[in-house]
Amino acid sequence: MKTNVWKVDKYVDNLESNPQIVDAAQVLRQNEVVALPTETVYGLGGNAKNDEAVSKIFAAKGRPVDNPLIIHIAEQNQLNEFVAEVPRKASLLIETFWPGPLTIILKIKEGILSDKATAGLGTVGVRMPDHPVALALLKACGLPIAAPSANSSGKPSPTTAQHVLEDLEGKIAGIVDGGPTGVGVESTVLDCTEDIPVILRPGAVTKEQLEEVVGEVRVDRALTETDLKPKAPGMKYQHYAPNAPLYLVAGSHAFLQQLVKDKQQEGLRVGVLTTEESVNDYQADVVLACGTRAEPETVAASLYGVLRNFNHEKVDIIFSEMFSNSGVGHAIMNRLQKAAGNKLIQE
Repeated sequence: MKTNVWKVDKYVDNLESNPQIVDAAQVLRQNEVVALPTETVYGLGGNAKNDEAVSKIFAAKGRPVDNPLIIHIAEQNQLNEFVAEVPRKASLLIETFWPGPLTIILKIKEGILSDKATAGLGTVGVRMPDHPVALALLKACGLPIAAPSANSSGKPSPTTAQHVLEDLEGKIAGIVDGGPTGVGVESTVLDCTEDIPVILRPGAVTKEQLEEVVGEVRVDRALTETDLKPKAPGMKYQHYAPNAPLYLVAGSHAFLQQLVKDKQQEGLRVGVLTTEESVNDYQADVVLACGTRAEPETVAASLYGVLRNFNHEKVDIIFSEMFSNSGVGHAIMNRLQKAAGNKLIQE
């Protein structure tokens, strides 16, 4: 299959009538899959109402079929088509954070969305992306679009069109190239089907921000327990992993440096994931800075690109520093823990 690339300038007016957007929308209406930029990562979109289109998403990614997909919409009134109800707290969050990196789990109307998209659950995650190209494409095709991250399952999510090509060229109909994404980690997923909302996946919208709007918010135990049926993407299976084994290191710079030295003496090519503040503190084969600790948002924005760069550097093993679990750091550590398969070395 030839993978078309439609390059679109997100700053151009009237994007919905852009010929590239019109072409990509037509491909989506033909139940093919198209990668599209969002403010978080690139998504792999397909018609959420059509089993064939959704099956193509799973096939291209190599994604387990019991892992549900997030539905993307461009207009809030689209919820009425396939959502059974929007509770008051969900409405408040929609008013506050949409468009933006917040996915809200709601109860569905039966028989509208593909069962493959919801993994047979009676709920669905929905969000409205905060990206002009994504919104234009969603409006142009007029469909709810199921869109997980546009990468091979288990690998780092794509934050550029080139990342998508690396994983999926020849496997999908096309890519809408709207430039690099901004946030860098996937949306927060929040279950609003109960009285107290529950975070199913941490993201750029933090627990603290959510609680400012709706009061108490819980964190679901399925984030760490893998024997539960997933309600949302990212709650099951190893994700975001680079090719080389990744270990999180809880300890001093000297301790991490000794780990590097030990592995180099074994003849291994060693990588270190750190930040700009500490990039000169390590003597390793490859030392990559992932943003700055002073601005954790820059760590989130850089994370997947850095993990992919370790692949290009062909390291044999990677040691990563730890980050705070507060604010967006919760999302950063969630992704790193999954990328490492929870492998942790403590001083």
